Amino acid sequence: MRVAFLTQDLQLSGGVGVVVEHASQLARRHGFDVTLVLTAEQAEPDWAFRGLEHLHVVPLADARALRFDVAVSTWWETTDFLFDLDADRYASFVQSLEDRFYLPEEPERMAAALTLDLPVRFVTEARWIARALESLQQGNRALLVRNGIAKDVFAPPSAAPVALRGPLRILVEGSERIAFKGVAEALAATAAMAEDRHVTLVTPDREGDDPPGADRVIRAVAHPEMARLYREHDVVLKLSRVEGMFGPPLEGFHCGATCVVTPVTGHDEYVRHGYNGLVVDWDDTRGTARALDLLARDRALLHQLRTNALATARAWPSWEQAGSFMALALRRIAAEPPPPPRVAGRRLVRDFQANLAAGQRLTIDHTITSGVLKDLREQNAYKTGVWLRGVFLKVTAPARRLKALLRRGR
Repeated sequence: MRVAFLTQDLQLSGGVGVVVEHASQLARRHGFDVTLVLTAEQAEPDWAFRGLEHLHVVPLADARALRFDVAVSTWWETTDFLFDLDADRYASFVQSLEDRFYLPEEPERMAAALTLDLPVRFVTEARWIARALESLQQGNRALLVRNGIAKDVFAPPSAAPVALRGPLRILVEGSERIAFKGVAEALAATAAMAEDRHVTLVTPDREGDDPPGADRVIRAVAHPEMARLYREHDVVLKLSRVEGMFGPPLEGFHCGATCVVTPVTGHDEYVRHGYNGLVVDWDDTRGTARALDLLARDRALLHQLRTNALATARAWPSWEQAGSFMALALRRIAAEPPPPPRVAGRRLVRDFQANLAAGQRLTIDHTITSGVLKDLREQNAYKTGVWLRGVFLKVTAPARRLKALLRRGR
């Protein structure tokens, strides 16, 4: 089978790493001819993903001249070019509901959401995403392929390490530049602890000022180094607000650490409160600090959680096993008829119309008279916004009345 995975680039990120790992497994172990199609111009990759030597890496312009059995988008922006490729079947590998990465007023939020209405087959890495996709397109079954773990890199120890004394060693992972990763909240919680602790922040950001609250900051590390860091720590603290599969705590499990996490989407794939980790509430700095203090004081509980986390890790699939499921999913997509375009098209049109009616942001390229603006402000039933000469104005009007007023403004 000839398969194309569309990705914007090969820069450092967890999502790109997952795509490359799946593609490599398909090429090395299942006889697939796999091409990574780069949809954005970029310099040389600044990250050496393992397995790239088994893959074709081509720019979009070259890929347009090739023929594929299945073409797969891997991020909402790559769907812009999915149907540029000549393929028998089209699919989307969904690692999260990506509209959640944007604020309600950002136009990218609408665009990312609308890509889930396209007439493609869906492959995803988490059960919660599969359920969401199937509710959006009735009858278009999403295929679940869990992310694997590199068991040779994140090699589980024979037994959970014992930490009877010393400060609680806490690892915080994520970019402080991405608010929904919860790095600032995690560091605030460790600062509020009463017990001794040592905090390491591991961030993919190659540059930037070290944030307060971390005893050391380590930037842009490769997987072997990341595994070593997990082994040095007792707890992975991750207070994300948006996740797909939620990989770092699971990697920590493989290296003998437990976790303290929010109930973010994806956590329930493997985290069980009080069994292999602790789940804390949103925006609860003091409660999170108390959970960490508990682990610092009660070393028997800490060891029990770490032991059970290690058992959870041993039952998790390797990348070799995950690759077998991805191969099965793609072969199934190639063999089965594509989803009916009528269902997807109807949903796409209705969602587009609904988003337009919401009127979160209206761009107008003509001058609205002061009388129209006065009429808009006098209405009270519907909030919206209007761009006027580069200024975003908050105004109110019922949806139908707003459209009529805008027509009058021409």
